[in-house]
Amino acid sequence: MHLVNRTFDELEPGQTAELRRLVTPDDLYIYAASSGNCNPVHLPNGDLDGDGTPEQTAPGMFLGSLISAILGTSLPGPGTVYRRQVLDFHHLARAGDEVVCRVEVLKKLPAGRILLRTDIRHAESGELLVSGEAEVEAPTFKFDREGVEVPGLLVQSHRHFEALLARAKPLPAIPTAVVVPDEPNSLGGAILAAREGLIEPILIGKAAAIRKAASEMNEDISAYELIDVPGRDIEAAILACQLVHQGRAAAVMKGHLHTDDLLKPMLDKAAGLRVGRRFTHVFVMDVPGQPEPVMVTDAAINIAPDLATKVDICQNAIDLALSIGMEPRVGVLSAVETVNPAIQSSIDAALLSKMADRGQIKGAPVEGPLAMDNAVDLAAARTKGLSGSVAGRANILVVPGLDSGNMLAKQLTFISHAESAGLVLGAKVPVILNSRSDSAMSRLASCAVAALSHASKGNE
Repeated sequence: MHLVNRTFDELEPGQTAELRRLVTPDDLYIYAASSGNCNPVHLPNGDLDGDGTPEQTAPGMFLGSLISAILGTSLPGPGTVYRRQVLDFHHLARAGDEVVCRVEVLKKLPAGRILLRTDIRHAESGELLVSGEAEVEAPTFKFDREGVEVPGLLVQSHRHFEALLARAKPLPAIPTAVVVPDEPNSLGGAILAAREGLIEPILIGKAAAIRKAASEMNEDISAYELIDVPGRDIEAAILACQLVHQGRAAAVMKGHLHTDDLLKPMLDKAAGLRVGRRFTHVFVMDVPGQPEPVMVTDAAINIAPDLATKVDICQNAIDLALSIGMEPRVGVLSAVETVNPAIQSSIDAALLSKMADRGQIKGAPVEGPLAMDNAVDLAAARTKGLSGSVAGRANILVVPGLDSGNMLAKQLTFISHAESAGLVLGAKVPVILNSRSDSAMSRLASCAVAALSHASKGNE
């Protein structure tokens, strides 16, 4: 951060400065932790009136702190000392609102003090949220320094996945064909989801190996249906497809087998689970610091998707987002945010955007090409002159190919401490893909997403 102040001698009436800020749920958590104000009306997981919807109102003094921020960093800037602040609160701001804080020098006072008008407005509507005046001691020494930084704060919370679990638990448990759960990780994920009431597992594979895994875990699986398939893993996957066609299974879960062996029978034109669209994969990710889940697609199935495949990738992700209660905004990623004929992903992104405008992709705005920064960061989007409902706010990230998608998802997991839920879409039923490294929360969230997707199809 580059900070430059204005000394008392440099200040004149009429000088102004602005600060724009998106209020996030993490802001509310951090403010509650640092101030001790744990009023439920201000917490993302609070619900003061019991109507089932958190109010998520920003505390008045959190908004007031934005005035302090602009005084301390911009006008007058470093060296400013507060002496008096008057605040009148007119309307509320909530998590997800963008606000604009503005200060204006009114007059210079004796003893090196400055009187400023201060107000905060809703960025979109212009509605006045806070008005008032500040009196400060202006700096007397010039400050101009690059590289002023403070450590970032990370709110470690799985609130997005917890919300998905809360939405899914009232639903009936879905009968789920669990294919080859013959080691503790895969079997444990199915048992955990069953205990949470998300699935009714049908265990398919070598019965002796499945029972051995259960014994190693000290788990009793006698309550679950166990179908012995002594042959190859792919034969267990074939049986899972048959159970779906018979109406006995409403979802499929990957166990301890290769993804190709799981999906190959599903892609069979005669006996598989095709329903029209291509199979595509979606990671639903709970990323600390993000106000809602983020989807990354396709990171596991389509290696180098062409335009037609990307249409299905977009539509499958939009449908899933709607089924889990998200308001989808699709950002189609490339290395650049302008169309470059030498970069195929930028051309595809522009075409997908136009196809959405023409109704060929339905249910959400689609914008591209977008670089990663201006897809998810409002400040970066503004710097590049990008506007609209998606730039800086994308919650579905459509990647150019599997390699970039897989790297992005793993970076979010291992560097940004995200949790991921994996699902294959485009089949007759949801297909749950778990990794051996997935946490218990990731496994539960995958089942919750599958349950919500299944319920939405049942209501269509």
